[in-house]
Amino acid sequence: MTAKPVFIYDTTLRDGTQGEGFQLSGLDKLRIAKRLDEFGVDYIEGGWPGSNPKDVEFFREAKSLNLKHAKLAAFGSTRRAGIAVEEDPQVALLLDAETPVVTIFGKSWDLQVTEILRTTLDENLAMIRETVAHLVKNGREVVYDAEHFFDGYKDSPDYALSSLQAAADGGAACLVLCDTNGGTLPSEVMEICAAVKARLPQTPFGIHTHNDCELAVANAIAAVGSGANQVQGTINGYGERTGNCNLTSVIPILQLKMGIRVVPQLEKLRDLSYFVDDVSNNPHFARAPFIGRTAFAHKGGMHVNAVQKLARSYEHIVPASVGNSQNILVSELSGQSNILIKAEQLGITLEKGSPQVNTILKRVKELENEGYSFEAAGGSLELLIRRELQSYAKPFDLTEYHTSFRQYRDGHPPVCEATVKLAVDGKAELTVAEGHGVVNALDLALRKALLPFYPEIIGVSLVDYKVRILDGHDATAAKTRVLIVSTDGEKTWGTVGVSDNIIEASWLALVDGIDLFLQRRN
Repeated sequence: MTAKPVFIYDTTLRDGTQGEGFQLSGLDKLRIAKRLDEFGVDYIEGGWPGSNPKDVEFFREAKSLNLKHAKLAAFGSTRRAGIAVEEDPQVALLLDAETPVVTIFGKSWDLQVTEILRTTLDENLAMIRETVAHLVKNGREVVYDAEHFFDGYKDSPDYALSSLQAAADGGAACLVLCDTNGGTLPSEVMEICAAVKARLPQTPFGIHTHNDCELAVANAIAAVGSGANQVQGTINGYGERTGNCNLTSVIPILQLKMGIRVVPQLEKLRDLSYFVDDVSNNPHFARAPFIGRTAFAHKGGMHVNAVQKLARSYEHIVPASVGNSQNILVSELSGQSNILIKAEQLGITLEKGSPQVNTILKRVKELENEGYSFEAAGGSLELLIRRELQSYAKPFDLTEYHTSFRQYRDGHPPVCEATVKLAVDGKAELTVAEGHGVVNALDLALRKALLPFYPEIIGVSLVDYKVRILDGHDATAAKTRVLIVSTDGEKTWGTVGVSDNIIEASWLALVDGIDLFLQRRN
Protein backbone atom coordinates (compact mmCIF):
# COMPACT_ATOMS: atom_id res chain seq x y z
CA MET A 1 0.00 0.00 0.00
CA THR A 2 2.74 2.46 -0.86
CA ALA A 3 2.04 3.22 -4.55
CA LYS A 4 -0.66 5.81 -3.72
CA PRO A 5 -1.00 8.26 -0.84
CA VAL A 6 -4.63 7.24 -0.22
CA PHE A 7 -6.49 4.13 -1.35
CA ILE A 8 -10.29 3.97 -1.71
CA TYR A 9 -11.90 0.89 -0.19
CA ASP A 10 -15.55 0.44 -1.15
CA THR A 11 -17.83 -1.56 1.11
CA THR A 12 -21.17 -0.80 -0.58
CA LEU A 13 -21.74 -4.48 -1.35
CA ARG A 14 -21.24 -5.52 2.27
CA ASP A 15 -21.66 -2.72 4.82
CA GLY A 16 -23.98 -0.78 2.51
CA THR A 17 -26.43 -3.67 2.30
CA GLN A 18 -26.83 -3.55 6.09
CA GLY A 19 -28.70 -0.28 5.69
CA GLU A 20 -32.49 -0.19 5.85
CA GLY A 21 -34.09 -0.16 2.41
CA PHE A 22 -30.87 -1.04 0.57
CA GLN A 23 -31.03 -4.51 -0.93
CA LEU A 24 -29.09 -6.10 -3.76
CA SER A 25 -29.44 -9.40 -5.60
CA GLY A 26 -26.39 -11.42 -6.55
CA LEU A 27 -26.59 -10.01 -10.08
CA ASP A 28 -26.94 -6.47 -8.70
CA LYS A 29 -23.75 -6.91 -6.71
CA LEU A 30 -21.85 -8.13 -9.76
CA ARG A 31 -23.06 -5.17 -11.83
CA ILE A 32 -22.07 -2.66 -9.16
CA ALA A 33 -18.68 -4.33 -8.65
CA LYS A 34 -17.96 -3.94 -12.36
CA ARG A 35 -18.90 -0.24 -12.30
CA LEU A 36 -16.79 0.37 -9.19
CA ASP A 37 -13.81 -1.19 -10.93
CA GLU A 38 -14.37 0.94 -14.04
CA PHE A 39 -14.60 4.04 -11.85
CA GLY A 40 -11.25 3.25 -10.29
CA VAL A 41 -11.74 2.34 -6.63
CA ASP A 42 -8.84 0.28 -5.26
CA TYR A 43 -10.68 -2.30 -3.14
CA ILE A 44 -14.17 -3.77 -3.44
CA GLU A 45 -15.48 -5.61 -0.41
CA GLY A 46 -17.86 -8.21 -1.81
CA GLY A 47 -19.48 -9.60 1.34
CA TRP A 48 -19.09 -12.32 3.94
CA PRO A 49 -18.51 -15.73 2.29
CA GLY A 50 -20.85 -18.36 3.63
CA SER A 51 -23.05 -15.97 5.59
CA ASN A 52 -25.90 -16.29 3.08
CA PRO A 53 -26.59 -17.90 -0.34
CA LYS A 54 -26.39 -14.52 -2.09
CA ASP A 55 -22.78 -13.95 -1.03
CA VAL A 56 -21.86 -17.54 -1.88
CA GLU A 57 -23.20 -16.91 -5.39
CA PHE A 58 -21.43 -13.56 -5.64
CA PHE A 59 -17.96 -14.90 -4.84
CA ARG A 60 -18.47 -17.85 -7.15
CA GLU A 61 -19.46 -15.61 -10.07
CA ALA A 62 -17.00 -12.82 -9.19
CA LYS A 63 -14.09 -15.04 -10.26
CA SER A 64 -15.08 -14.32 -13.88
CA LEU A 65 -15.42 -10.55 -13.47
CA ASN A 66 -11.87 -9.88 -14.72
CA LEU A 67 -11.48 -6.69 -12.71
CA LYS A 68 -9.04 -4.33 -14.38
CA HIS A 69 -8.05 -2.21 -11.39
CA ALA A 70 -9.75 -3.05 -8.11
CA LYS A 71 -8.85 -5.87 -5.76
CA LEU A 72 -11.77 -7.95 -4.50
CA ALA A 73 -11.95 -8.52 -0.76
CA ALA A 74 -13.79 -11.16 1.24
CA PHE A 75 -14.92 -10.08 4.70
CA GLY A 76 -15.05 -12.06 7.91
CA SER A 77 -13.94 -12.21 11.53
CA THR A 78 -11.03 -13.54 13.50
CA ARG A 79 -11.09 -17.16 14.62
CA ARG A 80 -13.44 -18.00 17.43
CA ALA A 81 -12.14 -18.18 20.96
CA GLY A 82 -10.78 -21.51 22.12
CA ILE A 83 -10.19 -23.20 18.74
CA ALA A 84 -7.22 -23.34 16.39
CA VAL A 85 -7.36 -21.02 13.41
CA GLU A 86 -6.83 -23.98 11.05
CA GLU A 87 -10.02 -25.57 12.40
CA ASP A 88 -12.30 -22.52 12.21
CA PRO A 89 -14.82 -23.10 9.36
CA GLN A 90 -15.47 -19.36 8.91
CA VAL A 91 -11.77 -18.70 8.31
CA ALA A 92 -11.70 -21.59 5.84
CA LEU A 93 -14.57 -19.99 3.90
CA LEU A 94 -12.55 -16.80 3.60
CA LEU A 95 -9.78 -18.73 1.89
CA ASP A 96 -12.25 -20.68 -0.26
CA ALA A 97 -13.52 -17.40 -1.73
CA GLU A 98 -10.14 -17.15 -3.49
CA THR A 99 -10.01 -13.35 -3.33
CA PRO A 100 -6.63 -11.61 -3.35
CA VAL A 101 -7.60 -9.62 -0.26
CA VAL A 102 -9.22 -10.74 2.97
CA THR A 103 -10.55 -8.22 5.47
CA ILE A 104 -11.16 -9.42 9.00
CA PHE A 105 -12.47 -7.55 12.00
CA GLY A 106 -11.50 -8.05 15.59
CA LYS A 107 -12.22 -6.50 18.96
CA SER A 108 -10.17 -3.53 20.11
CA TRP A 109 -12.44 -2.45 22.97
CA ASP A 110 -11.86 -4.40 26.19
CA LEU A 111 -15.57 -4.01 27.03
CA GLN A 112 -16.47 -5.89 23.84
CA VAL A 113 -13.96 -8.63 24.61
CA THR A 114 -15.11 -9.37 28.13
CA GLU A 115 -18.84 -8.64 27.83
CA ILE A 116 -19.67 -9.64 24.22
CA LEU A 117 -17.08 -12.28 23.26
CA ARG A 118 -16.87 -13.48 26.88
CA THR A 119 -13.20 -14.33 26.61
CA THR A 120 -9.93 -13.03 28.04
CA LEU A 121 -8.04 -10.02 26.79
CA ASP A 122 -4.98 -12.14 25.98
CA GLU A 123 -7.03 -14.69 24.04
CA ASN A 124 -8.53 -11.89 21.93
CA LEU A 125 -5.06 -10.66 21.00
CA ALA A 126 -4.08 -14.21 20.05
CA MET A 127 -7.22 -14.53 17.91
CA ILE A 128 -6.25 -11.40 15.98
CA ARG A 129 -2.57 -12.26 15.54
CA GLU A 130 -3.06 -15.92 14.61
CA THR A 131 -5.90 -15.27 12.12
CA VAL A 132 -3.97 -12.57 10.31
CA ALA A 133 -0.83 -14.74 10.20
CA HIS A 134 -2.78 -17.74 8.88
CA LEU A 135 -4.32 -15.72 6.04
CA VAL A 136 -0.97 -14.13 5.15
CA LYS A 137 0.70 -17.54 5.12
CA ASN A 138 -1.93 -18.60 2.57
CA GLY A 139 -1.01 -15.75 0.25
CA ARG A 140 -3.66 -13.17 1.11
CA GLU A 141 -3.26 -9.44 1.52
CA VAL A 142 -4.92 -8.83 4.88
CA VAL A 143 -6.77 -5.69 5.88
CA TYR A 144 -7.50 -5.64 9.60
CA ASP A 145 -10.61 -3.73 10.74
CA ALA A 146 -10.27 -2.73 14.39
CA GLU A 147 -13.93 -2.69 15.40
CA HIS A 148 -14.94 -0.02 17.95
CA PHE A 149 -11.37 1.23 17.94
CA PHE A 150 -12.10 4.82 18.93
CA ASP A 151 -14.46 3.84 21.75
CA GLY A 152 -11.93 1.27 22.88
CA TYR A 153 -9.09 3.78 22.83
CA LYS A 154 -11.07 6.25 24.93
CA ASP A 155 -11.69 3.56 27.58
CA SER A 156 -8.34 1.78 27.45
CA PRO A 157 -5.76 3.23 25.04
CA ASP A 158 -3.08 0.67 25.85
CA TYR A 159 -5.30 -2.30 25.05
CA ALA A 160 -6.71 -0.73 21.88
CA LEU A 161 -3.17 -0.12 20.62
CA SER A 162 -2.17 -3.67 21.63
CA SER A 163 -4.92 -5.06 19.40
CA LEU A 164 -3.44 -3.17 16.45
CA GLN A 165 0.02 -4.41 17.40
CA ALA A 166 -1.25 -7.99 17.32
CA ALA A 167 -2.57 -7.54 13.79
CA ALA A 168 0.67 -5.89 12.68
CA ASP A 169 2.69 -8.73 14.23
CA GLY A 170 0.58 -11.17 12.21
CA GLY A 171 1.49 -9.37 9.00
CA ALA A 172 -1.56 -7.17 8.25
CA ALA A 173 -1.03 -4.88 5.26
CA CYS A 174 -3.29 -2.17 6.68
CA LEU A 175 -4.81 -1.45 10.09
CA VAL A 176 -8.22 0.19 9.78
CA LEU A 177 -9.50 2.26 12.68
CA CYS A 178 -13.28 1.87 12.92
CA ASP A 179 -15.63 4.41 14.47
CA THR A 180 -18.26 1.68 14.66
CA ASN A 181 -20.77 3.62 16.76
CA GLY A 182 -20.22 6.86 14.84
CA GLY A 183 -19.85 9.00 17.94
CA THR A 184 -16.29 10.31 17.59
CA LEU A 185 -15.44 13.94 16.80
CA PRO A 186 -12.86 15.04 14.18
CA SER A 187 -10.60 16.48 16.88
CA GLU A 188 -10.60 13.11 18.64
CA VAL A 189 -9.90 11.28 15.37
CA MET A 190 -6.84 13.44 14.74
CA GLU A 191 -5.50 12.93 18.26
CA ILE A 192 -6.02 9.17 18.26
CA CYS A 193 -4.63 8.72 14.73
CA ALA A 194 -1.48 10.52 15.85
CA ALA A 195 -1.13 8.04 18.72
CA VAL A 196 -1.53 5.10 16.33
CA LYS A 197 1.08 6.48 13.97
CA ALA A 198 3.51 6.98 16.86
CA ARG A 199 2.99 3.40 18.08
CA LEU A 200 3.10 1.70 14.64
CA PRO A 201 4.96 4.05 12.29
CA GLN A 202 5.79 1.36 9.71
CA THR A 203 2.29 -0.11 9.20
CA PRO A 204 -0.21 1.77 6.98
CA PHE A 205 -3.52 2.58 8.65
CA GLY A 206 -6.96 3.39 7.32
CA ILE A 207 -10.25 4.82 8.53
CA HIS A 208 -13.80 3.42 8.61
CA THR A 209 -16.44 5.84 9.88
CA HIS A 210 -20.18 5.83 10.47
CA ASN A 211 -22.47 8.83 10.20
CA ASP A 212 -24.40 8.81 13.47
CA CYS A 213 -23.24 12.36 14.25
CA GLU A 214 -23.18 13.34 10.56
CA LEU A 215 -19.40 13.47 10.81
CA ALA A 216 -18.41 10.37 8.83
CA VAL A 217 -16.89 12.35 5.94
CA ALA A 218 -15.33 14.93 8.25
CA ASN A 219 -13.78 12.19 10.37
CA ALA A 220 -12.39 10.43 7.30
CA ILE A 221 -10.81 13.68 6.09
CA ALA A 222 -9.38 14.28 9.57
CA ALA A 223 -7.81 10.81 9.51
CA VAL A 224 -6.25 11.39 6.09
CA GLY A 225 -4.86 14.67 7.38
CA SER A 226 -3.30 12.65 10.19
CA GLY A 227 -1.68 10.14 7.84
CA ALA A 228 -4.34 7.55 6.99
CA ASN A 229 -3.54 5.65 3.77
CA GLN A 230 -6.95 4.08 3.20
CA VAL A 231 -10.52 5.42 3.36
CA GLN A 232 -13.41 2.99 3.62
CA GLY A 233 -16.94 3.99 2.70
CA THR A 234 -19.97 3.35 0.52
CA ILE A 235 -21.46 4.97 -2.56
CA ASN A 236 -24.13 7.48 -1.47
CA GLY A 237 -23.36 6.72 2.18
CA TYR A 238 -25.58 3.63 2.47
CA GLY A 239 -25.07 1.59 5.62
CA GLU A 240 -26.32 0.68 9.08
CA ARG A 241 -28.38 3.17 11.04
CA THR A 242 -27.58 6.60 9.56
CA GLY A 243 -25.05 5.19 7.12
CA ASN A 244 -21.33 5.02 6.36
CA CYS A 245 -18.80 7.53 5.11
CA ASN A 246 -20.16 8.74 1.77
CA LEU A 247 -17.59 8.12 -0.96
CA THR A 248 -19.39 10.47 -3.34
CA SER A 249 -18.41 13.27 -0.97
CA VAL A 250 -15.05 12.14 0.37
CA ILE A 251 -13.56 11.28 -3.05
CA PRO A 252 -14.03 14.76 -4.59
CA ILE A 253 -12.86 16.39 -1.36
CA LEU A 254 -9.65 14.35 -1.47
CA GLN A 255 -9.09 14.95 -5.16
CA LEU A 256 -10.32 18.51 -5.70
CA LYS A 257 -9.77 20.11 -2.30
CA MET A 258 -6.71 18.28 -0.98
CA GLY A 259 -4.95 17.53 -4.26
CA ILE A 260 -4.78 13.77 -3.61
CA ARG A 261 -5.54 11.86 -6.81
CA VAL A 262 -7.57 8.80 -5.85
CA VAL A 263 -9.57 7.94 -9.00
CA PRO A 264 -8.72 8.42 -12.69
CA GLN A 265 -12.08 9.76 -13.94
CA LEU A 266 -13.80 11.82 -11.29
CA GLU A 267 -16.25 13.15 -13.89
CA LYS A 268 -17.97 9.74 -13.79
CA LEU A 269 -18.87 10.16 -10.10
CA ARG A 270 -22.46 11.33 -10.59
CA ASP A 271 -23.24 8.55 -13.06
CA LEU A 272 -21.91 5.99 -10.57
CA SER A 273 -24.02 7.47 -7.78
CA TYR A 274 -27.19 7.33 -9.86
CA PHE A 275 -26.36 3.83 -11.08
CA VAL A 276 -26.16 2.48 -7.51
CA ASP A 277 -29.42 4.21 -6.59
CA ASP A 278 -31.17 2.82 -9.65
CA VAL A 279 -29.91 -0.74 -9.19
CA SER A 280 -30.93 -0.74 -5.53
CA ASN A 281 -34.30 0.88 -6.40
CA ASN A 282 -33.71 3.90 -4.17
CA PRO A 283 -34.55 7.54 -4.98
CA HIS A 284 -31.72 9.92 -5.73
CA PHE A 285 -30.96 12.40 -2.94
CA ALA A 286 -31.46 15.75 -4.67
CA ARG A 287 -29.44 17.71 -2.09
CA ALA A 288 -26.40 15.44 -2.03
CA PRO A 289 -23.17 17.48 -2.15
CA PHE A 290 -21.29 17.38 -5.45
CA ILE A 291 -23.61 14.97 -7.29
CA GLY A 292 -27.15 15.96 -6.24
CA ARG A 293 -29.60 17.61 -8.60
CA THR A 294 -29.53 20.81 -6.52
CA ALA A 295 -25.79 20.80 -5.75
CA PHE A 296 -25.25 23.58 -8.31
CA ALA A 297 -28.78 24.96 -8.47
CA HIS A 298 -29.24 28.74 -8.34
CA LYS A 299 -32.56 30.33 -7.57
CA GLY A 300 -32.15 33.84 -6.17
CA GLY A 301 -32.03 36.54 -8.84
CA MET A 302 -28.83 38.14 -7.44
CA HIS A 303 -27.08 34.77 -7.33
CA VAL A 304 -28.08 33.94 -10.90
CA ASN A 305 -26.94 37.33 -12.12
CA ALA A 306 -23.53 36.76 -10.50
CA VAL A 307 -23.21 33.19 -11.82
CA GLN A 308 -24.02 34.43 -15.31
CA LYS A 309 -21.02 36.76 -15.09
CA LEU A 310 -18.64 34.45 -13.22
CA ALA A 311 -19.70 30.90 -12.33
CA ARG A 312 -17.21 30.44 -9.49
CA SER A 313 -18.71 33.40 -7.66
CA TYR A 314 -21.29 30.94 -6.30
CA GLU A 315 -19.84 27.54 -7.27
CA HIS A 316 -16.98 26.09 -5.24
CA ILE A 317 -15.95 23.69 -8.03
CA VAL A 318 -16.67 23.26 -11.73
CA PRO A 319 -19.82 21.06 -11.78
CA ALA A 320 -18.60 19.04 -14.77
CA SER A 321 -15.56 17.88 -12.78
CA VAL A 322 -17.86 15.47 -10.90
CA GLY A 323 -20.23 14.86 -13.80
CA ASN A 324 -22.83 17.39 -12.67
CA SER A 325 -24.13 20.57 -14.27
CA GLN A 326 -25.30 24.02 -13.34
CA ASN A 327 -29.05 24.29 -12.78
CA ILE A 328 -30.78 27.66 -13.00
CA LEU A 329 -34.12 27.58 -11.20
CA VAL A 330 -37.00 29.85 -12.00
CA SER A 331 -39.42 30.90 -9.26
CA GLU A 332 -40.96 33.92 -7.59
CA LEU A 333 -37.43 34.76 -6.38
CA SER A 334 -36.16 34.96 -9.95
CA GLY A 335 -34.87 37.95 -11.82
CA GLN A 336 -34.39 38.49 -15.53
CA SER A 337 -31.08 36.60 -15.42
CA ASN A 338 -32.89 33.38 -14.47
CA ILE A 339 -35.20 33.67 -17.47
CA LEU A 340 -32.41 34.60 -19.89
CA ILE A 341 -30.16 31.72 -18.84
CA LYS A 342 -33.02 29.23 -18.88
CA ALA A 343 -34.03 30.37 -22.36
CA GLU A 344 -30.42 30.13 -23.54
CA GLN A 345 -30.24 26.54 -22.27
CA LEU A 346 -33.33 25.81 -24.39
CA GLY A 347 -31.72 27.35 -27.47
CA ILE A 348 -34.03 30.37 -27.31
CA THR A 349 -32.56 33.86 -27.67
CA LEU A 350 -34.19 36.59 -25.59
CA GLU A 351 -33.01 40.14 -25.07
CA LYS A 352 -32.48 41.45 -21.56
CA GLY A 353 -35.12 44.04 -20.71
CA SER A 354 -37.37 43.00 -23.60
CA PRO A 355 -41.16 42.94 -23.14
CA GLN A 356 -41.09 39.16 -23.62
CA VAL A 357 -38.72 38.63 -20.68
CA ASN A 358 -40.72 40.93 -18.43
CA THR A 359 -43.97 39.19 -19.40
CA ILE A 360 -42.52 35.73 -18.74
CA LEU A 361 -41.08 36.79 -15.38
CA LYS A 362 -44.37 38.38 -14.34
CA ARG A 363 -46.30 35.27 -15.35
CA VAL A 364 -43.93 32.98 -13.44
CA LYS A 365 -44.41 34.99 -10.27
CA GLU A 366 -48.20 35.01 -10.71
CA LEU A 367 -48.32 31.26 -11.20
CA GLU A 368 -46.01 30.54 -8.25
CA ASN A 369 -48.31 32.66 -6.11
CA GLU A 370 -51.16 30.37 -7.21
CA GLY A 371 -49.20 27.29 -6.12
CA TYR A 372 -47.19 26.37 -9.21
CA SER A 373 -43.58 25.28 -8.82
CA PHE A 374 -41.28 25.10 -11.83
CA GLU A 375 -38.19 23.69 -10.11
CA ALA A 376 -39.11 20.10 -10.95
CA ALA A 377 -41.35 21.06 -13.86
CA GLY A 378 -38.92 22.43 -16.39
CA GLY A 379 -41.20 21.28 -19.18
CA SER A 380 -44.01 23.61 -18.15
CA LEU A 381 -41.52 26.45 -17.77
CA GLU A 382 -40.17 25.78 -21.26
CA LEU A 383 -43.73 25.91 -22.60
CA LEU A 384 -44.40 29.15 -20.75
CA ILE A 385 -41.38 30.69 -22.49
CA ARG A 386 -42.25 29.22 -25.90
CA ARG A 387 -45.84 30.45 -25.67
CA GLU A 388 -44.53 34.03 -25.59
CA LEU A 389 -42.75 33.51 -28.92
CA GLN A 390 -44.32 34.06 -32.32
CA SER A 391 -43.14 30.61 -33.39
CA TYR A 392 -45.45 28.87 -30.91
CA ALA A 393 -48.37 27.04 -32.54
CA LYS A 394 -51.06 25.52 -30.35
CA PRO A 395 -51.26 21.81 -31.31
CA PHE A 396 -54.96 21.35 -30.43
CA ASP A 397 -57.97 23.08 -28.91
CA LEU A 398 -59.92 21.41 -26.13
CA THR A 399 -63.69 21.50 -26.48
CA GLU A 400 -64.52 19.52 -23.35
CA TYR A 401 -63.55 16.52 -21.25
CA HIS A 402 -65.57 14.41 -18.87
CA THR A 403 -64.57 11.73 -16.35
CA SER A 404 -66.58 9.24 -14.34
CA PHE A 405 -66.04 6.53 -11.76
CA ARG A 406 -68.61 3.79 -11.22
CA GLN A 407 -68.46 1.48 -8.23
CA TYR A 408 -70.65 -1.64 -8.42
CA ARG A 409 -72.00 -3.61 -5.46
CA ASP A 410 -72.47 -6.94 -7.21
CA GLY A 411 -68.80 -7.87 -7.44
CA HIS A 412 -68.28 -6.22 -10.84
CA PRO A 413 -64.95 -4.37 -10.87
CA PRO A 414 -65.16 -0.56 -10.77
CA VAL A 415 -65.03 1.34 -14.06
CA CYS A 416 -63.08 4.55 -14.65
CA GLU A 417 -64.00 6.31 -17.87
CA ALA A 418 -62.97 9.52 -19.61
CA THR A 419 -64.32 11.34 -22.66
CA VAL A 420 -62.22 13.92 -24.53
CA LYS A 421 -63.47 16.20 -27.29
CA LEU A 422 -60.91 18.37 -29.07
CA ALA A 423 -60.04 19.84 -32.45
CA VAL A 424 -56.85 19.93 -34.50
CA ASP A 425 -56.78 22.51 -37.31
CA GLY A 426 -60.55 22.76 -37.06
CA LYS A 427 -61.13 19.02 -37.33
CA ALA A 428 -63.03 17.62 -34.32
CA GLU A 429 -62.22 14.37 -32.55
CA LEU A 430 -64.25 12.66 -29.81
CA THR A 431 -62.84 9.66 -27.91
CA VAL A 432 -63.70 7.57 -24.89
CA ALA A 433 -61.30 5.41 -22.87
CA GLU A 434 -61.34 3.30 -19.72
CA GLY A 435 -58.39 3.22 -17.34
CA HIS A 436 -57.17 1.90 -14.01
CA GLY A 437 -58.06 5.23 -12.46
CA VAL A 438 -59.68 8.48 -13.51
CA VAL A 439 -56.36 10.14 -14.43
CA ASN A 440 -55.19 7.08 -16.36
CA ALA A 441 -58.48 7.04 -18.30
CA LEU A 442 -58.10 10.74 -19.06
CA ASP A 443 -54.52 10.20 -20.26
CA LEU A 444 -55.57 7.34 -22.53
CA ALA A 445 -58.51 9.28 -23.98
CA LEU A 446 -56.32 12.32 -24.71
CA ARG A 447 -53.71 10.21 -26.51
CA LYS A 448 -56.41 8.33 -28.42
CA ALA A 449 -57.86 11.64 -29.66
CA LEU A 450 -54.48 13.01 -30.74
CA LEU A 451 -53.04 9.86 -32.29
CA PRO A 452 -54.65 10.30 -35.76
CA PHE A 453 -53.06 13.75 -36.03
CA TYR A 454 -49.79 13.13 -34.20
CA PRO A 455 -48.87 9.44 -34.47
CA GLU A 456 -45.44 10.18 -32.95
CA ILE A 457 -46.96 10.53 -29.48
CA ILE A 458 -47.08 6.72 -29.33
CA GLY A 459 -43.49 6.98 -28.07
CA VAL A 460 -44.38 9.21 -25.10
CA SER A 461 -45.07 7.61 -21.73
CA LEU A 462 -45.54 8.71 -18.13
CA VAL A 463 -42.85 7.68 -15.66
CA ASP A 464 -43.97 9.51 -12.53
CA TYR A 465 -47.08 11.13 -11.07
CA LYS A 466 -47.02 13.08 -7.80
CA VAL A 467 -49.80 14.90 -5.98
CA ARG A 468 -49.27 17.51 -3.27
CA ILE A 469 -51.95 19.26 -1.21
CA LEU A 470 -51.01 22.94 -0.97
CA ASP A 471 -53.38 24.21 1.71
CA GLY A 472 -54.39 21.31 3.92
CA HIS A 473 -56.46 23.47 6.25
CA ASP A 474 -59.10 23.59 3.50
CA ALA A 475 -59.48 19.80 3.83
CA THR A 476 -61.15 18.22 0.80
CA ALA A 477 -61.48 21.65 -0.86
CA ALA A 478 -57.71 22.18 -0.77
CA LYS A 479 -55.77 23.30 -3.80
CA THR A 480 -53.75 20.49 -5.40
CA ARG A 481 -50.49 20.52 -7.33
CA VAL A 482 -49.82 17.64 -9.72
CA LEU A 483 -46.36 16.92 -11.12
CA ILE A 484 -46.05 14.55 -14.07
CA VAL A 485 -42.78 13.29 -15.51
CA SER A 486 -42.89 12.09 -19.13
CA THR A 487 -40.32 10.48 -21.40
CA ASP A 488 -39.87 9.69 -25.07
CA GLY A 489 -37.24 7.07 -24.30
CA GLU A 490 -34.37 9.52 -24.67
CA LYS A 491 -35.32 12.61 -22.69
CA THR A 492 -37.51 13.18 -19.65
CA TRP A 493 -39.41 16.33 -18.71
CA GLY A 494 -41.61 17.45 -15.85
CA THR A 495 -44.88 19.35 -16.18
CA VAL A 496 -47.12 20.81 -13.51
CA GLY A 497 -50.79 21.67 -13.02
CA VAL A 498 -52.52 23.41 -10.10
CA SER A 499 -56.24 23.51 -9.31
CA ASP A 500 -58.65 22.97 -6.45
CA ASN A 501 -59.82 20.00 -8.56
CA ILE A 502 -57.27 17.18 -8.71
CA ILE A 503 -58.58 16.01 -12.09
CA GLU A 504 -58.17 19.48 -13.61
CA ALA A 505 -54.66 19.78 -12.13
CA SER A 506 -53.82 16.41 -13.66
CA TRP A 507 -55.28 17.44 -17.00
CA LEU A 508 -53.18 20.62 -17.11
CA ALA A 509 -49.99 18.67 -16.41
CA LEU A 510 -50.93 15.98 -18.96
CA VAL A 511 -51.61 18.52 -21.70
CA ASP A 512 -48.34 20.36 -21.06
CA GLY A 513 -46.43 17.08 -21.30
CA ILE A 514 -47.85 16.28 -24.76
CA ASP A 515 -47.69 19.90 -25.93
CA LEU A 516 -43.99 20.19 -25.07
CA PHE A 517 -43.17 16.96 -26.89
CA LEU A 518 -44.91 18.21 -30.03
CA GLN A 519 -43.24 21.64 -29.82
CA ARG A 520 -39.84 20.03 -29.60
CA ARG A 521 -40.58 17.74 -32.54
CA ASN A 522 -41.71 20.70 -34.62
